[in-house]
Amino acid sequence: MEQTYQFKPEQKAMPVKSFKAGALQIAIWENQSEINGQPQSYKTVSFDRRYKDKDGNWKSTSQLRLNDLPKAALILNEAYKYLVLTEPNE
Repeated sequence: MEQTYQFKPEQKAMPVKSFKAGALQIAIWENQSEINGQPQSYKTVSFDRRYKDKDGNWKSTSQLRLNDLPKAALILNEAYKYLVLTEPNE
C-alpha cells in the first residue's frame, strides 16, 4: 500500500525542549503531518552555534570548531536521552 504524506505548514512554533552549552544550542521541535489521512506527530532536532560577526551582529552556523566538539557531544547526548525517555514505546 502506497503512503501519502501531507506536511502541515509551520506556525511560529517554540521548541519542545532546548539544551545549551556556551554558544551551542540544540532545539527539539514537535512536527505534525498526515500519513494516508491519519495525523502523525514526530520530533526533529536542530543544532547551531551563535557568534558575532565583525560588525557585532549575531549570526548562526552549523559549523563547529575543535573546542566546540566536547560541548556538542554533551548536548547531543542530553537531547538523545530526552527523546528516548519521553517518546512512547512502539
